[in-house]
Amino acid sequence: MSETTASTSGTRETWQFDDTVAVVTGASSGIGEETAAALADEGARVVLAARRTDELEALADRIETAGGDALVVPTDVTVEDDIDSLVETVVDEFGRIDILVNNAGVMLLEPLERAERSNLRQMVEVNLLGLMNLTHAVLPLMQEQDAGHIVNVSSVAGRRASATVSGYNATKFGVNAFTEALRQEVTTDGIRTTVIEPGAVDTELPTHITDEQILEQFAEMDMPTLSPEDIARSIVFATTQPQHVSVNELLVTPTGQT
Repeated sequence: MSETTASTSGTRETWQFDDTVAVVTGASSGIGEETAAALADEGARVVLAARRTDELEALADRIETAGGDALVVPTDVTVEDDIDSLVETVVDEFGRIDILVNNAGVMLLEPLERAERSNLRQMVEVNLLGLMNLTHAVLPLMQEQDAGHIVNVSSVAGRRASATVSGYNATKFGVNAFTEALRQEVTTDGIRTTVIEPGAVDTELPTHITDEQILEQFAEMDMPTLSPEDIARSIVFATTQPQHVSVNELLVTPTGQT
């Protein structure tokens, strides 16, 4: 990873990126969108990856208007050719990848007895297999660099299983396990890993749900929520630590969420 520089004002120390290249998946909305913008604000050159090109272009305009640097690479993380093309494009453009934020995800909640197998498959392919495959593609580059930071966005659902959430739980438990095993493999290579576990966040994820009963339950919930910016700040916190500091895991919930 590119070296960060420290500046001191009184007792406060701040860190900023120096020519750092960050790839963010699921960047077309929600946590991915705000994370990309926040990393750009810190000085990173951000690569915006998702399926919806129009939304990515709008985010790139937002970042560039604010003085940042953004590259749009439409990507479906369930397509291995897209993954390879994403990595090749970034290397051709910037020569390196310092930060990978695996954020792309879907949440198709259903009781298993009513679940569509296609929904179970989609969650596994997007939330877990896509994350694993992209990490697999990026890892050799980070190993050549002797540095890098892989941030995997999981969920509180990766810590606690709940009725009607079995498929989603399975993918997020998998993300947590994969990240910890990867940490043990690569930490001596100078590569850091962080798993981010958000609680309730106000994003479009609930709109993915097709089960009418669960949609009604969501509509009736009176629960505090985080904003995508709250999670973006957590990711910035983890990735802007000095190289010798590794924030392995961050559980971030709204105050009041039980």
